[in-house]
Amino acid sequence: MDLTFNKNEDFNKLALSELKQRLVKVKLGGGIKRIEKLHAEGKMTARERIDYLLDENKPAIEIGAFAGEGMYAEHGGCPSGGVVVKIGYIQGKQCIVVANDATVKAGAWFPITGKKNLRAQEIALENRLPIIYLVDSAGVYLPLQDEIFPDKEHFGRIFRNNAQMSSLGITQIACVMGSCVAGGAYLPIMSDEALIVDKTGSIFLAGSYLVKAAIGENIDNETLGGATTHCEVSGVTDYKAKDDKDALERIKRIVGKIGDYDKAGYNRIAAEAPQSDPAEIYGILPKARTEPYDMKQIIARLVDQSEFDEYKAGYGQSIITGYARIDGWAVGIVANQRLVSKTKKGEIQFGGVIYSDSADKATRFIANCNQKKIPLVFLQDVTGFMVGSKSEHGGIIKDGAKMVNAVSNSVVPKFTIVIGNSYGAGNYAMCGKAYDPRLIVAWPSAELAVMGGSQAAKVLMQIEASSLKAKGEEVDAQKEQELFDKIKAKYDAQVSPYYAAARLWTDGIIDPLDTRTWISMGIEAANHAPIARPFNMGVLQV
Repeated sequence: MDLTFNKNEDFNKLALSELKQRLVKVKLGGGIKRIEKLHAEGKMTARERIDYLLDENKPAIEIGAFAGEGMYAEHGGCPSGGVVVKIGYIQGKQCIVVANDATVKAGAWFPITGKKNLRAQEIALENRLPIIYLVDSAGVYLPLQDEIFPDKEHFGRIFRNNAQMSSLGITQIACVMGSCVAGGAYLPIMSDEALIVDKTGSIFLAGSYLVKAAIGENIDNETLGGATTHCEVSGVTDYKAKDDKDALERIKRIVGKIGDYDKAGYNRIAAEAPQSDPAEIYGILPKARTEPYDMKQIIARLVDQSEFDEYKAGYGQSIITGYARIDGWAVGIVANQRLVSKTKKGEIQFGGVIYSDSADKATRFIANCNQKKIPLVFLQDVTGFMVGSKSEHGGIIKDGAKMVNAVSNSVVPKFTIVIGNSYGAGNYAMCGKAYDPRLIVAWPSAELAVMGGSQAAKVLMQIEASSLKAKGEEVDAQKEQELFDKIKAKYDAQVSPYYAAARLWTDGIIDPLDTRTWISMGIEAANHAPIARPFNMGVLQV
């Protein structure tokens, strides 16, 4: 290995170490004292409940671990969005589990909590996955109620999704393991089956204090909406459990009896490990987002036996397309190439930029994968589409629109891995969040923004300097540098993968070595949902 490889490896492993440290902190939720308080009440934490429910020695992936990070500081923060979401296996069946974290503001719903819950339901809906709700929530966080209550993508959408999933035959099981109040009380009852834990679980539209204030009735919470009331009097819940573990065991037995599902029929054979060592990714991926590297070397460390059947290898070389297998699943890969290349006409193509021929190639390849019912994997490291008179006169907008059209209308499942840059319209063409990838994750090396930090900071600095000059202020070279440094620092924070993950622009930040697991579990989930319509790109500017 050369010196550059070793420097890259050190840099990327430090970034991975930071990721692991931040995950440890996030997994503490509201903190050790609140966890201890929960245990003293005889309750398990959200993460303990999920771990107990999921099959041991089977893979699991967490959605939105960094949701809410750096947000709501004035309200004490909201680690993981106050809810834990994992895709895993219960009694051998793939499911998605949603558990309120009562150590974070008693499980109250912040705006990001609502967004994360909706994302979990979206995954269940599009993949027809059984969904388990472990409810322990004080309801809407009132100081931010205007950001979570009335809009289309707010709290109420949860119950609309409950109803739609039920009509589609998607199994929903709810277990009330703590508070379940106000509007949130509808969630377990709109699920197929509802459990409640004795003495710790409660369901009511209004608690005893509000009942007293509203109608003058004196009643305690247990009598008002405890397990005995709802299992023996109201009939709201179906099963009474003596404690958390008893409830989770009951869920396992229920899930274990669910029948098999209709499969989409994606091709899978026995899995093979890559022949090239996946750990070498750390040394191949450069420190700087501007440095070139060969994306084919990354692909060789992600796919089975490192075998990649490249499509149109000599054409449109700034995008790589081809067929491979990941954990046995057949996939079509669309990846940005970071190397500088030459066309047959001797023209230079810069790495990470989408040219007309590259967009044309990718469009045709995406159509082929839809024709053959092969899931698509996008490996993003893109700075955008090529600009300038030659590209504009050559119809880059038209060719780019074709690629965006193909991505938009694709009916096979899509999975997006943000490896490096994800800038501007390149993000769209390479299946960014707006284009409905079944899962989208970033490596620690990722950057998501309209453009790179230096370019954006220069533009913004020039605007700011012109504004100051218009007000009569003197702006010398030193002042311009100060403005640039200040703007760039702010912009760099916003292009960080953690900034994106906090807002659920991605489903998470992952170790590159976990990429195969995410894609494999994602395709397995997608296999639950047969394709409902044919692939049709509509009207195109040919």
